[in-house]
Amino acid sequence: AQMLLVAIVTAVAGEFKITPFSGEVFRIGLGSSAFLLCLLLMRQLPYVYTGIATGIMVLLFRTLKDAVNLLDLFSFEASLHTHFSAAIYYMIFAVGMSRIKPKLSEFHPLLLGGFITLIEFTSNELELLIRSIMFGYRYLYSSQWLLLGATAVLRSYFIVGLYSSITISQMRVVHNEQQKRMEQMLNIGSGLYGEVFYLRKSMDTLEQITAKSHNLYGKLSESGEKANSRSMLEITQQIHEVKKDSQRILAGLLKLFDRKTTTEMSLSEIVDFVFRSNHGYGQMLRKEIRMEREIRTDYVTDHYILLLTVLNNLVSNSVEAIDKDGRVRIRIDEQGAETVIAVSDTGSGIAEQNREIIFEPGFTTKFNQAGYAATGIGLSHVRDIVHAFGGKLRLQPSEQADDTTFVLVFSTDSLKKGV
Repeated sequence: AQMLLVAIVTAVAGEFKITPFSGEVFRIGLGSSAFLLCLLLMRQLPYVYTGIATGIMVLLFRTLKDAVNLLDLFSFEASLHTHFSAAIYYMIFAVGMSRIKPKLSEFHPLLLGGFITLIEFTSNELELLIRSIMFGYRYLYSSQWLLLGATAVLRSYFIVGLYSSITISQMRVVHNEQQKRMEQMLNIGSGLYGEVFYLRKSMDTLEQITAKSHNLYGKLSESGEKANSRSMLEITQQIHEVKKDSQRILAGLLKLFDRKTTTEMSLSEIVDFVFRSNHGYGQMLRKEIRMEREIRTDYVTDHYILLLTVLNNLVSNSVEAIDKDGRVRIRIDEQGAETVIAVSDTGSGIAEQNREIIFEPGFTTKFNQAGYAATGIGLSHVRDIVHAFGGKLRLQPSEQADDTTFVLVFSTDSLKKGV
């Protein structure tokens, strides 16, 4: 079906032409341009067979056109004789293209245009040679090669340029789709990171509870309280089963953060991603948020999930703290052996009486309409994640900044790729 479509498109496009030499026999039309573009865009087609099908279609199409235009003067044999060499052109051209087909994706556009120019020039010359043999025309004269060469160059490079533009547009579409999928995966990953962190913390708690329960069971057994000791043993076993189930879940989640299988992101890419995510969040809340960044140091890190989790939470808090419009700013600087990340906003600020307790577990100023507290991971959890990585999180004193500013401090070596 695709070969037939190419043949029909080429035959129709070939009727838009000029005749550079005497008579109506040899023409320079859009047919060869359309045929070339189809071959470049449909590399799955067998070029030689497509050229044969196209040559036959062009021959039949032009013969039918002669029958319609000439009526009583039409001669089937004469028409076939006239247009036979045009069919040969497409076959020769297809054979030439089949020779470079395996390396089409490897050629630079300028080199590809040069090869196609040579193929087209050769195909035109062979067509003229066949016509000269069939019709007795003079084959060589000085202006012929110059005109055919100039036409081949212009047409080849024009089509290669058009093809390159189409290819680039397709690549951009694919890239945008891949970027959307990557952002979705990063959002999921950063969300899971906090859950993994606290699941691991719960595992430590379960381990301690199991040990205490077993010790209590031993004491009850020694004191002769068989009924209570049996109940305590059952509780210990149940806690142990919960711990094993949690271990299996944790093992599965940790595979998502295996450093051997993850890629890396630069600090600027992380900030861009956080801003894109929270810009949409601000729009959803019908707020006008200006996102600004000042990145004085930029390097690649494979701890991007950690930074995405922390920065996403801090920036989303900033977006929520802003009334209708305002600014969120991230500044990254390297001070000695440490990387300092400051997240500031022009929101409502933090009340003086709350500044000492904002990192306490359960603290929140956000309640829904029913009066229930927000269920986000909270600043205490953000601080715990930062501390577990060896970093520090603090609130900038109010007298040192007009904005509300949270400061993250990490060892540069611990963040950098491969360290």
